[in-house]
Amino acid sequence: MTILVGYLPTPEGEAAVDAGLREGALRSERVVIVNSPRRGAPVDEHKIDDDASAALLARARAAGVDAEVRQPLHDDDLPETFEALVKETGGTLIVIGLRHRSLVGKFILGSEAQRILMEASVPVLTVKAPR
Repeated sequence: MTILVGYLPTPEGEAAVDAGLREGALRSERVVIVNSPRRGAPVDEHKIDDDASAALLARARAAGVDAEVRQPLHDDDLPETFEALVKETGGTLIVIGLRHRSLVGKFILGSEAQRILMEASVPVLTVKAPR
């Protein structure tokens, strides 16, 4: 049994990790923190380094949760990456952070978060960063 947490080094990503670790402690489940850089991108400012990964694992230890950080590469289908991880890890919950977007932005760009919500085979917990 595993909880998957979508993580980017943003306030929304931090909120997702906090919520995911709380859920992991509450359910006595393992947490996999997913930082998924886009395949082929020459530079990805959202890809975390070893120090950031170690800091996330320290937060998990402090919360009393067994955790790991994974960085699977994805093409243009992040929801598919999450679904594959659900199957591989026995995932029971996905936790993601949501950011505010305008209606036009949602219409033109679509939303990976929306697709995760609609297509995931397990429940999805969404959180917002504190203002």
